[in-house]
Amino acid sequence: MRFNRRKLIGFAAGIVAGVSYGMNPLFAKPLLEGGVPVLTMLFFRYFLSVVMMGIWMFLRRESFGVSAKEFSLLAVLGLLFSCSSLFLFESYRFIPSGLATTIVYLYPVFVALMMAALGNTPDWHVWVSIAATFAGVILLCKPSGGVTLHWAGLALAALSALSYAAYLVIVNRSRRIRHISEHALTFYALLIGSVLFFALQLARGGLPLAAVRTPAVAANLLGLAIFPTMISLLALAVSTRHIGPTRTSVLGVFEPVTAILIGTVLFAEPMTPGMTAGIVLCLAAILFMVVTENRPGRD
Repeated sequence: MRFNRRKLIGFAAGIVAGVSYGMNPLFAKPLLEGGVPVLTMLFFRYFLSVVMMGIWMFLRRESFGVSAKEFSLLAVLGLLFSCSSLFLFESYRFIPSGLATTIVYLYPVFVALMMAALGNTPDWHVWVSIAATFAGVILLCKPSGGVTLHWAGLALAALSALSYAAYLVIVNRSRRIRHISEHALTFYALLIGSVLFFALQLARGGLPLAAVRTPAVAANLLGLAIFPTMISLLALAVSTRHIGPTRTSVLGVFEPVTAILIGTVLFAEPMTPGMTAGIVLCLAAILFMVVTENRPGRD
């Protein structure tokens, strides 16, 4: 069975993006337990990532040059991606993280609706995959009984999903930045994020360096910058440009799946039958989408 090489790269990059982003708990949980503020974590994950990406581009002699119009759009992309992270973390103050994760995974629906509004309606099998993966995420992240639903938390989680969806669509559809490499695109998105979170940290009083007290904290901040930030964002750009934002967003289901597996294996968190069923349903939905992409007559 032959597979279009461009699609193969896109699907592989989408899976890498989801798995790497799902590694957030591996580094963030020890930092939170160690008392590192959320804004400090967000600043360092973006700042360290942009430094490493910049060094990588410099060694490869890649161009950093962009026009003023291109930079303005890259700044918007950086703000959208950064706000997605910020809104998600802020939603945790009002609603359980499992419920927030479920709401945030509405972003494939938002992406599909945005693409449809732009005249690119997804095929039926993509809609089936979206519905199945969302059902799987509900099983994965179903909150316990007696949960209080606060409108602020629900709104913040929904805004996180909407920001992320808009980022994916702009990366895929904008002609203004189409010629800009994935490395440069990632670099500027990270740069804008690091500036934003540094400014917010200053506004709340205090410098981010005050929280880096031990080698363990520094190591976890570095891991947070490399895997769920730089690698994830770079793979996201590659995937979006190769298979489009809708299919890339469906592959994002590997984020909660990876996060839950890490919690179960490394942090001894319980794995319920519902969670197992959710993982199986999500993986089946992804397999369905990939197989139907290879039908005769599809490009």
